[in-house]
Order: sequence, then C-alpha cells, then structure tokens
Amino acid sequence: MLKRVFVAPDPGRARLRFAARAVLGIGLAVAVCGAAGHSLVGAVTGGLAALLALFTVTDPTVRGQAVTTALLPVAGLPVLAAAAELHAHPVLRDFTFLAVVGAGVYARRWGPRGHSLGVFAFMTFFVAQFLHATAGQLPELSAAVVLSVLSAAAVRFGLWCYERRLPPAAVPSAPGGSGLARVTTRQAVQATAGAGFALVAGQLVSGQRWYWAVGATWWIFVNTASRGETLVRGFRRVLGTVIGIGLGVLVVAPLHGAALPTLALVAASVFGIFYTAAVSYTWMMLWVTVLAESLYGLLGVLTPGLLALRLGETAVGALGAWLAVLFVLPVTTHAVTDAWIQRALRCVHACTAEASARLAGVPDADPAPGVAELEQILGRVRLSVAPLVHPLNPLSGRKRRARRVLALLDDCAREIHGLVAVAADPEASHDARLAAACARVETAVTALLAQERSGDAEKSAATEPTALAAAAASRLGVAGAGAGRLPAGASPSAAARPSTAGATRPPASGAAAARHPVTDATSRPSTAGADATPRPVGGGAETWHAAAGAAGAAAPHPATGVAETRHPAAGAAAPHPATGVAETRHPAAGAAASHPVAGVAARRPLAGAALAHLHGLERALAELAAPLRAPSGSPLVGA
Repeated sequence: MLKRVFVAPDPGRARLRFAARAVLGIGLAVAVCGAAGHSLVGAVTGGLAALLALFTVTDPTVRGQAVTTALLPVAGLPVLAAAAELHAHPVLRDFTFLAVVGAGVYARRWGPRGHSLGVFAFMTFFVAQFLHATAGQLPELSAAVVLSVLSAAAVRFGLWCYERRLPPAAVPSAPGGSGLARVTTRQAVQATAGAGFALVAGQLVSGQRWYWAVGATWWIFVNTASRGETLVRGFRRVLGTVIGIGLGVLVVAPLHGAALPTLALVAASVFGIFYTAAVSYTWMMLWVTVLAESLYGLLGVLTPGLLALRLGETAVGALGAWLAVLFVLPVTTHAVTDAWIQRALRCVHACTAEASARLAGVPDADPAPGVAELEQILGRVRLSVAPLVHPLNPLSGRKRRARRVLALLDDCAREIHGLVAVAADPEASHDARLAAACARVETAVTALLAQERSGDAEKSAATEPTALAAAAASRLGVAGAGAGRLPAGASPSAAARPSTAGATRPPASGAAAARHPVTDATSRPSTAGADATPRPVGGGAETWHAAAGAAGAAAPHPATGVAETRHPAAGAAAPHPATGVAETRHPAAGAAASHPVAGVAARRPLAGAALAHLHGLERALAELAAPLRAPSGSPLVGA
C-alpha cells in the first residue's frame, strides 16, 4: 500500500499540482471568511465548501468545470436552508436527508456535472449536521459557502488553471438503460435503503453523531457501479478510518486544539486527500479521518471516546451499504465488468481503424482521442475487476483469469499506443497489408464480443464494432475492410486481404517486385510448402513459401495482371515495377532497400512497425478468448 502511494506514476506532476492548488484554494477561502468576520463555524463551513468545489468538479473541459462550479451554490444553499430549518424536527430532517441521498445518487445519470451537484448537495446537508447548524446561523453559513466557492474558483480558473494547457480529458459515457435497468437508478434506490439502515442504526449507537454512519454509506457508493466494487470500497473505508484514528491518537490528540499546529495539520491533511485520492481510497480515508479529528480538535470536542464512536458509526455505514447492494436491486459485478470490457474492445477497434486511416493519408483521421478514451475505459475495467483481484478474495481461479484479462487489455493498449505513434509520423505511408491487418483485428473484436452475448444481444455485438469504425474503414478505400465478414465460399485469409488497387507502389506491365521478407512473414502466416491463396479482386493468386530460399512462383496481381514473386530468403532482387531498378531485401538488417523516389525507403520500415503493432493486437485479442470464455455458471467475476 505504501508503494502504491509513493511510487505511483504522476505524469506531468498532475496529482502534485492538484493537491497543491487545493491547499492554496482552501486556504484562501478560509482567509476570506475570516476577513469577512465569520465565526469558526462559518470558516469551517467555507473551507469544506471550497474543498468540495475543488475536489468534486470533474467536467472534461475548463468551461464545463466553470459552469458546474457556478451551479454549486444553486444546488447547495436550498439544502443548507432545509437542514438548518429542520434541525428541531428530527423526523422531517431524517426523511429529507434520505431524499437528498437518493436524489444525489440519481443525479449521476447526467454525467460529471450531475455527480458533482449531487455530492455538493449531500455534503451541504451533512455539514449542517456536523456543525449542528440552526436557522439563526443560516445567513452566515450561506455567505461563507458563496465566498468560499468564489475563492476556490478564483484559484482554479484564474491563479492556477493548469488544465488550460492540457487536452480535454476523455470521460466515458455512463451505461445506458431506462427505469430500473439503468445502473444509476438502481444505485439511487440502494443508497437510499442503505442510508436508511445507517440512519436508524447510527442513532441507536449515538443520538448526536448518527450522521457519520449516513456519510459513510453515501461515500461508499461514490464511484462504484456494482456490488463487488461497493464491498471493496466499504472495506477500504473502514481500514482507512482505523489507520486514521490510530494516527490521530498519536498526532492530533497531543495538540489539544492549538491553533497554529492544528491548522498546519489541516493543510497537510487536505494535501494528502487530494494527492492520494487517485491511487488509494484507503489512504484518502486516512487523511479524511485526520482532517475530521483536527477540526474536532479546533472545536474543542476531540476525545478518545469520540474517536471510538467514529469507528463504530463508520462500520454501521459500511454495513448499511453492504446490505443494500446484496439484497436491494443488486447490480452484479460480472455484468458491470462485462460491459466495460466490451467497451474497451470496441474502443480498441475504433482506434485501430482511425490509425489505419491516418496511415492511408486521410487528413481528418485522428486516433488520439480514442487512445485517451481507451485509457479511461481501462481505468474503469480495473476498478470493476478490483473485487476479484483483491487479496482477500478466496476465488483463486477467477482471480487468475481476471489478472490475465487485465494484462492482455494492457497489451492491447500498449500496441495501440505504438500504432498511433507510427501513424503520427509524417514519413509514414499506407501499405495495403495494414488494411488487411485492421480487418483481422475487427474480426477478432467481433468474435470476442459475440462470445460474450447471446440471442439478440449477440447480434448487436456483431454489428456494433463495425458501426463504430465504419467511417474510418471506408476511408481506406478497401471494399469490405470494415465489415469483417467472409463472402460466401471465401477463405478467412481471402476475406482479410483487401484489394490493392490504389496502393502506394505503382505497378507496371511486365515488371516484378520482391516483397520484404520480414513484413511478409508477419503479415502472412507461413505454411509448409506453397499455399496459393486467391485474392478477393481479379481472381489472381499469390504463392507463399515457408522454406528459406525457396523459389517463389510468380502469380499475376489481381488488379493489374503483373507478376509478383514473394521471397522470404535474404537477397532476393527484382526490378521495381515502375522504374525497372533492382531492389534487394535483407531480413537480417530489417531495412527497406533504396528506392529511386526520395522518402519511400524510409517509409517502408514505418509500415512494418505498424504491422508489428497490429499483429501484437491480433495475438492479444486471440489470447483474450480463453479467460473471457467462462464455464457455465462461472462468470469472470461472479454473479
């Protein structure tokens, strides 16, 4: 766990800047509240509002983040007013709190903005309970919220808006559905039920700190989509709370609420929350617990009994969340994991098609957004598979399969990154074999998606990846390359090889050309003896020889009728079809022979590199079939 936090990669120091800006923004908000003459309760309210404004707003664009930040008081102030007005009416207060829980979770159906507004509304009600806010304090607390959100916005969008220099983040769309088939709807019902249990049981444990249990239930449901994820997140919350309480006994309690050292500890806790949130929920909860202990120290109510009570209420909240996801409209881990894996496979295909179109010279083909989306989707896959690979999971067989799936999907992502890097090179040019390899990748993705579904869903899986990249595949100028289907009576190799009409090498009558033995060997599997395979256009044939140095039989090109000979042996030379200049291929060196037209010799190794990445994709996709094909009644992660 220590290694995961302190050795985790931080590209561009994004987490470091995220945490440092949070300390600056929250510090400014507290200072502004102090300058406005607010009490300690008002300053605490303002600091927490600034923390939420900087932590929960995750829109992909800076403009979207600014709009969501401006809407936070609109969502939070009415809830704050209701909480303060109902402070003396426990029954109405409790039912209102449960309604806020359900609405906050349901709002996730509208993406990052709905999620942010739902979290802010819930936490506004929670803070009112935390500070025992009354109607008389409402003007001060409302002003503190507005001033703090403005202060946080000034830091985020004015003083230190490092996101302006970054491309918009890819945010995978939420799973679809309607009614109770929608995951967010089921989670809203689950969260309300779990919070109801936590509220009742929490009040039995403590009539004053019961809201801790409700808060634990709420936060366990954040960023989860299945019961397995919720169970793991609940365990991590309890573990982080235990460690945080131990650290509080050693560090926070001896301060006895002294202002300067406690404020320094508050700043350190804020930094820790923001810095560790992306890599470890356990560590984030450790710092959240230390922050709460520090605030209670400032308020003068921190005692050992209070720390024990917090642990008990956290356990009650975790139990409420666990019971809800197990028995109330359960969303199975397998269903969620299967959906994210399918989306990852579709994204792999779309990226491949865009990269191939870019290599073909299509000016508007851009695989970079797809790569960014693939990384986001793979992050969701890892999160959904986390219950299976957790150390406490006793199902060792499924654990091995899940780890294998993750490793192969990482291999796919690595090959996609390499392919996109080659496609971005201005010297790269299209090779007809790239379209064939792209079609084989599409066929492999279609087969994987088909085996994951049945009935009508299986038919949808067979056509959906084609629709995603149909435009990119059609731009390659290859008939049938985007479909991944076999014509009647054709062999798989014939279907995978598109027409070479329009390829970059111009044919000429009576000329023969030698192909590079390395790229030919990787793009066409060798067989013992000669295997004449009909091409899909023109009825010509190509002859392939597995033995090094075998004399290649010349076959007419399907589009031009020009004979072409394939030689896997080194040193085979043939005149170029356009110029008549002899070209020699040396597999040991791996470099293309010189070409009388400037730049072509440099382009052929790039095409070979692209083919290598495509073949790596093919291998990874082929190996994915075994771990994804679960025995009957034994899905990947569990029912």
